[in-house]
Amino acid sequence: MYIVQVASECAPVIKAGGLGDVVYGLSRGLEVQGHCVEIILPKYDCMRYDHIWGLHDAYRDLWVPWYGGAIHCSVYCGWVHGRVCFFIEPHSGDNFFNRGCYYGCVDDNMRFAFFSKAALEFLQKSNKRPDVIHCHDWQTGLVPVMLYEMYKYHGMEYQRVCYTIHNFKHQGIGGTDILWATGLNKEPYYFNYDRLGDNFNAFALNFMKGGIVYSNSVNTVSPHHAWEAHHTEVGCGLSHTLHLQQDKFAGILNGIDYDMWNPESDSYIPYQYSKDNLEEKAWNKKALRERLLLEQSDRPLIAFIGRLDPQKGVHLLHHALYYALSRGAQFVLLGSATEPGINAQFWHEKHHLNNNPNCHLEIGFNEELAHLIYAGADMIVVPSNYEPCGLTQMIGFQYGTVPIVRGVGGLVNTVFDRDYDQTKPPEERNGYLFYQTDNHALESAMGRALELWYTEPEEFRKLVIQGMEYDYSWNNPAEEYIKIYDYIRHK
Repeated sequence: MYIVQVASECAPVIKAGGLGDVVYGLSRGLEVQGHCVEIILPKYDCMRYDHIWGLHDAYRDLWVPWYGGAIHCSVYCGWVHGRVCFFIEPHSGDNFFNRGCYYGCVDDNMRFAFFSKAALEFLQKSNKRPDVIHCHDWQTGLVPVMLYEMYKYHGMEYQRVCYTIHNFKHQGIGGTDILWATGLNKEPYYFNYDRLGDNFNAFALNFMKGGIVYSNSVNTVSPHHAWEAHHTEVGCGLSHTLHLQQDKFAGILNGIDYDMWNPESDSYIPYQYSKDNLEEKAWNKKALRERLLLEQSDRPLIAFIGRLDPQKGVHLLHHALYYALSRGAQFVLLGSATEPGINAQFWHEKHHLNNNPNCHLEIGFNEELAHLIYAGADMIVVPSNYEPCGLTQMIGFQYGTVPIVRGVGGLVNTVFDRDYDQTKPPEERNGYLFYQTDNHALESAMGRALELWYTEPEEFRKLVIQGMEYDYSWNNPAEEYIKIYDYIRHK
């Protein structure tokens, strides 16, 4: 099959979050199974050009219709760690992608409406006819709309669209200017509730809703998150739309890149190891303590790695830190805050705990340190308010670091409580879960994990190995996507 991914990110060249990891990892997983994959991306001025090999002109004079005229674009092609990527660069006073950032501009809706239009124009003009166009998140929600309302009448009638939603919180909202800019034009038609009309604002168009309505298949990134989006407030106002489109809506669990996250070959950690020589993990724990100036002692080490924002459950994270210290454990945090208030709170905690030999808070993000923390920690806490899939717990399994997670989204699909899970036999359980959002719930799970570490070290080691035996690579998700592609191609 010939598949084209259209996205606003692809790690490591363009990465703001998990979306970039998925676009790269899935593309690689599909190629491993024998399919041809190309990726279309915006050419941002601030992307990591050092991760692109052989960047060259692919289509020099692409004219993209826009309002009453057209914007001249250049399309470049290069290889990002083996993946074929096309980068679209518009030449206009709007400077859509020369902003020094990926997101966060007041005209983001217009920027990515243009990118969606340009991606389709490039496919059409260059005579690329993929079997499936795979779009991601609100930024490309207009691709299936324009494909089926415009481009199918210009030689693209056989292309099918798979649309993946990674985060329902950001949906892309626009007005009539979007219609006139893209050439869709017909206001009453598109503002209709059955098409792009926002479910709660009669004067707004919703990009993500358009993607759901017009695509041939819609999915989010874990089975449980799909249920949450359909039946709870996690759908952020789109639950009714998902209900109307439920026959084509599903959840497919993300994978992780086992080339990047592999303690047997990880160049960022001083001691490589596997489940067969787990003793080496202890040397990484010693190295982590040396790097962060923590006390070398016989204590469990609990970690948190991730964004410091409300989605990640920062109120529980704060409590987890002090609960760990009260139980004689060490705690390491690595994360960057998305809001000034949260940033100030954790900087305050950092200064307050600066001389504590059992605690280290690293505010910011450091890829090398993240690998060492995964390798050195005994447990990792993931107290998320909501979590579409979650990569932290899956990486934790790879590195023999037991996850303690809240039972939401993809965390439910990957972590099976050692004491209480009813779906797996004891020899297949791999971590600890709690479900409520209060401190007592968090303590119940952390307490059970710590108790096992302190009192039954062999049982804890067995739990570690059971987690390491799980396969959360891209192999299984790639097969699931291939089934969907095949289905919509022949539908």
